[in-house]
Amino acid sequence: MTFTDPLSRRRFGVLAMGGAAAPLVPGVLSGCANAAQAGPAVGPVAPHLSAHDGLPRALPEAKGVSSERILAFLDDVAAAGLELHSFMVARHGSVVAEGWWWPYQPQRIHMTHSLTKSVMVCGVALALDEKRFGLDDKVVSFFPEHVPADASDNLKAMTVRNLLTMQCGHEKETSGSVWRPIKTSWVAEFMKIPVPITPGTKMVYTSAASYMLSAIVTKTTGMKLADYIKPRLLDPMGIKDFHWDVSPEGVTPGGNGLSWTTADSMKLGLLHAQKGKWQGKQLLSAEWVADATRFQTPDDDGGVGYGYQWWMGPSKAYFGLGLFTQMAIVFPEQDAVVAFFSAIDGSKKLKPLIWKHFPAAFVEATPATPATAALRKRTESLRLLPTLSKTRSPVAARIAGKTFTLAGNDQSARSVTFDMAGDRLRYTLVDDRGTHSITSGLGEWLEQDTTMTGARLHHEYEPDRMRVVAGARWVDDNRLEMTWQYVEAAFRDTLVCTFDGDKVSIDRSVNLNSGERKLPTLSGTI
Repeated sequence: MTFTDPLSRRRFGVLAMGGAAAPLVPGVLSGCANAAQAGPAVGPVAPHLSAHDGLPRALPEAKGVSSERILAFLDDVAAAGLELHSFMVARHGSVVAEGWWWPYQPQRIHMTHSLTKSVMVCGVALALDEKRFGLDDKVVSFFPEHVPADASDNLKAMTVRNLLTMQCGHEKETSGSVWRPIKTSWVAEFMKIPVPITPGTKMVYTSAASYMLSAIVTKTTGMKLADYIKPRLLDPMGIKDFHWDVSPEGVTPGGNGLSWTTADSMKLGLLHAQKGKWQGKQLLSAEWVADATRFQTPDDDGGVGYGYQWWMGPSKAYFGLGLFTQMAIVFPEQDAVVAFFSAIDGSKKLKPLIWKHFPAAFVEATPATPATAALRKRTESLRLLPTLSKTRSPVAARIAGKTFTLAGNDQSARSVTFDMAGDRLRYTLVDDRGTHSITSGLGEWLEQDTTMTGARLHHEYEPDRMRVVAGARWVDDNRLEMTWQYVEAAFRDTLVCTFDGDKVSIDRSVNLNSGERKLPTLSGTI
């Protein structure tokens, strides 16, 4: 069987694949010989690649970092049942500890969610330095075509500074999941939001403010924010493999939509720890970094405070934070940075463990200790998905190649088909968006791209394609369970198919979400 390389260096969702799924023939997975033309590459999970991120490495103790403390942190995370996908620790400019829970890997990009805000605001800093606009410019002045005729005085008074500090006068949050399904102007949506509070007087966290900051950069530069910061910031830092969504009106969402690697989050933190300087070149002004990462307003959740799209932490730390606990934390007094990707529903579950062990882990430099080797061994064996055991069922032969027509449902799903080839099972769903398939290994995890996205189960994200690692097992003779780990995101879906004669019921759920976590049961008949 011939496969194309499932992990070639690429941007998120760019690997071409065909729309329709062909039936499986024993021993041959159709379409794999030429995935670019006929279908997605499907194969075993690619090996863990060595880091090529340009960051120097050092032993923890050589840079004054306690391996014992990092091990204790990892122990506490495991004991609390929290799901990390990756972590990196750096001090004095060198990475001293790092790990990825298989099948997450250094080369993979990962959705950052609202950690995007701390990247977007770098574009605002660059535009301010170029005198494209000012902190006290009125928001409505940039978009007269979208200002309602009955605009309130509070809306008219709102400034760029108010957007930066989340003090734009809104009384509730607007999540990115609210706007993603909207196919018209999001600037126009912003102008519809009531502004009952005097801007500059109360913080209410909202991704709508961050979107408007990005829209202002686009309006004043004529470029998407992602394109604007690429030569000025990202290229000099060696940040290349990233994806950033685009809104219906051609604006890079400032509050979310960025996917990049753990090392890229680390670089963002290091740039700020170094007061905006990267390899001797001043990319961001030191004055901006100081202002953006200091207390500007009390936050709306009883925490330490908020700067310019950065959160304040204890011990003068500050951090970028995304949904499901994606973090880049800077400890300026210790010249240290910690970065995480994870699937943790609520950062309040992880932050106490972070503050317990950091900055306490930053100590005086010492020779290596037994804990140094123990940490290395630990990080080389991290694993999220369990080893799959081969399972069998007499039902498999009965359903192989069969299509089940689905009863009416709220998911626009029409039919499902189960194709078998040896220890591989391909599940194909037809809905209003098209034909989507995922091939799961029975005894082996398989990696591929798929159009079987989560949408309402995935915080309303519905990209053209997503990278997934899939496995299946027969729970009993009549019940088939598939696990789909979306390895460029926090989501892990579980699909349970229960067979009864010529009928099937299908239940799909997700490990975490901002909304529902289980879809209504689908019922089908051969």
